[in-house]
Amino acid sequence: MVVAMTTRRLNDHGGTAAVEVRGLVKHYGETKALDGVDLQVRQGTVLGVLGPNGAGKTTLVRVLSTLIKPDAGSARVAGYDVLTQPRQLRRVIGLTGQYASVDEKLSGRENLYMIGRLLDLSRTDARARADELLERFSLTEAAKRPAMQYSGGMRRRLDLAASMIGRPSVLYLDEPTTGLDPRTRNEVWDEVQGMVADGATVLLTTQYMEEAEQLANELTVIDRGRVIAEGRVAELKAKVGGRTLQIRPTDPAQAAAMAALIGGAGLDGVAGANADPAEGMVSVPILSDEQLTAVVALVSARGFGIAHIDTHLPSLDEVFLAITGRPAESAETGDATGTETGDGTGEAEAAGTARDGGARTAKNDLTHDDENVEVTV
Repeated sequence: MVVAMTTRRLNDHGGTAAVEVRGLVKHYGETKALDGVDLQVRQGTVLGVLGPNGAGKTTLVRVLSTLIKPDAGSARVAGYDVLTQPRQLRRVIGLTGQYASVDEKLSGRENLYMIGRLLDLSRTDARARADELLERFSLTEAAKRPAMQYSGGMRRRLDLAASMIGRPSVLYLDEPTTGLDPRTRNEVWDEVQGMVADGATVLLTTQYMEEAEQLANELTVIDRGRVIAEGRVAELKAKVGGRTLQIRPTDPAQAAAMAALIGGAGLDGVAGANADPAEGMVSVPILSDEQLTAVVALVSARGFGIAHIDTHLPSLDEVFLAITGRPAESAETGDATGTETGDGTGEAEAAGTARDGGARTAKNDLTHDDENVEVTV
């Protein structure tokens, strides 16, 4: 099932597209990492690109960062073409990859100052911008400490700060919370939400359903290199159909008995019910208000007291299962990108890219001699 909503969304809700992708194709040998991908990101919004490992998410980010060239299709970022205007494009983007890309031996302030100088900021402006971002990301007290002494959450915040040094028009976050504990993940989410509140446009790739729900205005679901669904979270859930009715009996110990009653009643279209004894809750998949009314009438007639009743749309996990026919975690693992780039470019090219003012995937490879950049601040 493909839910094609992008053009209508832009027209209905306004906003200029900061990122436009049309028919993007990328091969790695016999593998099609991207197979005709279309998507748009409106200015000042977050587009979540959701999919399992190997879906093509990182390949998409690498193309949009000009780290690799597509085999077919077109893409424009902030008005610049990825193939014909790469240098201009690199100056208006920021990139945070799956792992914090900071120089372990430099302090937090030195890391940010170095990036600022590589982006052609004056020494004064680079220092000022570094201090501004250290304060924004709650790193001022650790500014002089080497990054190797930072916690995982602090490193990730420093990496996000580095991606913002050049005040990018578009920010790519490629699975930014991979490997982080739940507490640190929440910290990163808070920072991303702050960026968006300040007007940033974000393309976020993730395999975490909860992350997509927390951060994204709209979603594009990719599987095996193809867009299989698009829309707002609520729209995608509505397209799958169905709701879950949740009933908490007045006596939580009666949850199992209530579920057994509903499951054995033979109500039209109600296949069964599940009890959660720990929560004292009964869950019933339903498709209509008539089924909801029938379930409530049944349990009330049998003398069950109802303390709470609610309905909710399917989770994104359930949406993915309905669209693909398999749960996200069962997808084939191992991103087709790996270290292969297919066209002779790759991580080594990222150093030059960062010098041009964009993606910083391999900023540790930058040579200070070429730029005459000192990091003493």
